[in-house]
Amino acid sequence: MIVRDFIAVSIVVAGLVHGARAQAMEAPVTSQPYLSQAKPAPNEQPAQHDQSLADSYAARQAHFLAKGAEDKAEWERRSSENIVSILAKYPRPVDSARYRYEYDSYEAAQAGELAAHYRQLAAGSGSN
Repeated sequence: MIVRDFIAVSIVVAGLVHGARAQAMEAPVTSQPYLSQAKPAPNEQPAQHDQSLADSYAARQAHFLAKGAEDKAEWERRSSENIVSILAKYPRPVDSARYRYEYDSYEAAQAGELAAHYRQLAAGSGSN
């Protein structure tokens, strides 16, 4: 009896895992406006594609700069809290806020560099 129940439960769990895996394999739906297509449209010129990539990375940079400003404010707020070391947990909330701020700053810098690179490519290929 126990073996039959175990097998039945195993089959149900395997079916649920398979269904979840199939959903995860579907194309992800993104709500970020800064994500763009990697390939140019068939009728798009290289300069236009480079400019659209530059605009996309500039939007990504703006997104992470805004998010970084929020995280920095949260980091400063959490830094002002007085937590007794016995009650402190690791990572402390102030550490988590700082890590998020540093990540947002890094991503904004990377997006800014890519935006500048693609703007330079668009300007170079547009003048040809």
